[in-house]
Amino acid sequence: MSELSLSDWNQFLAGHPNAHILQCGAWGELKSAFGWDAAHVVSGDSGVQILFRKLPLGLTIAYIPKPLSQVIGQQSLVAEIDRVCRSRRAVFLKVEPDAWDDDDLRPAADDWRRSAFIQPPRTIVVDLRGEEDAILARMKQKTRYNIRLAARKGVTVRAWDDVAGFHAMVQVTGGRDGFGVHSLEYYRRAYELFQPTGMAELLVAEYEGKPLAALMVFARGKRAWYMYGASTNEERNRMPTYLLQWEAMRWARAKGCTAYDLWGVPDADEETLEAHFMSRHDGLWGVYRFKRGFGGEIRRAAQAADRVYKPFLYALYRTVTRK
Repeated sequence: MSELSLSDWNQFLAGHPNAHILQCGAWGELKSAFGWDAAHVVSGDSGVQILFRKLPLGLTIAYIPKPLSQVIGQQSLVAEIDRVCRSRRAVFLKVEPDAWDDDDLRPAADDWRRSAFIQPPRTIVVDLRGEEDAILARMKQKTRYNIRLAARKGVTVRAWDDVAGFHAMVQVTGGRDGFGVHSLEYYRRAYELFQPTGMAELLVAEYEGKPLAALMVFARGKRAWYMYGASTNEERNRMPTYLLQWEAMRWARAKGCTAYDLWGVPDADEETLEAHFMSRHDGLWGVYRFKRGFGGEIRRAAQAADRVYKPFLYALYRTVTRK
C-alpha cells in the first residue's frame, strides 16, 4: 500500500487502459489548478485518485470520481484511503462509482451513506460499434436528416485550437440556456493537458469560415465523453451542432472507442423523459431533446456514497449546502 507521485500514478494507470478519464493524472492536474489537490493511493492492483477541496480552518472535502474498481468493500484500499483522508483533515469522502445502477455492486456498508451526485447521474451512451451506416441507422430519423442537412448546407467540421473563441461561444450558450460556465483559464488548461496526449480534441463547426458551434471531446480506452459544448445564435437553421456531434463520434471511433457518453440528461426514468421532453424547457430538458436523437441508451450511474470522518461538521455542511 502506498501513496504515489503523479508520474508513478500515470505509470500505474498505463496498466488500466479503460480507467475513466476523471481518474487520469491530467484530470487531477486540471482540478489542482482550480482549488483542489490530488492524491494517488494504490493497494495491490487497485488504486484511486482522490481530489481534496479546501475548506476554512485547514479542513477538506475528499472526492473520488469514477474509481478503477469498486471502493466499498475493499478493506485494504479503504484503510489506506482513510489514512490519507484523515491526514488531510477531510470532513467526509464522496465516492461516485464508475458503474451503472443496474450493475452487480456490493451494497453499501453501514459506514457509508447514500449521497448526492457531483457528476450528472443520468446520461445517454451511444454505441459506436459497427459501420458508420449502422450507427446512423440507430439514430432518430430527424437527427440523421439534420446531420446530412448540415453537410448539404455547407457546414464543415475541423480541429480547432482557438480556446478563447470556444470560451466566448460557451458564454453565449450559457447566457442563452442558463448554464454555468468555466473560466477561459479552465478550458485552456484542459486543452493543454489533454489535447497533446490525444485524449481530447476541440472541434469546431463552421460555415464559410465562421465558427457556429464547438465542443471538447475526451477519450480514453474504449470510451469517449462529450463534456463541453457551445453554439452561437447564428445560422442555426444549418444544424451545425448535429454534424459536430457526428464528427466527434467519428473522431472517437478512430481512437478505438466503442461508447460515446453524451454526459448528462435530466435525472428521470425514460418513460418520464419521453412524456415531457416536448413541454419541459428547464434544466437539462432542452439538452435531452437534442441528445435523444443520437440513438443511445439511457443509463443511470450507480449510487454515490459518503464516508464520514467528522460527523458534526458533515451534518453542518449538508445543512448549509441544502440552502
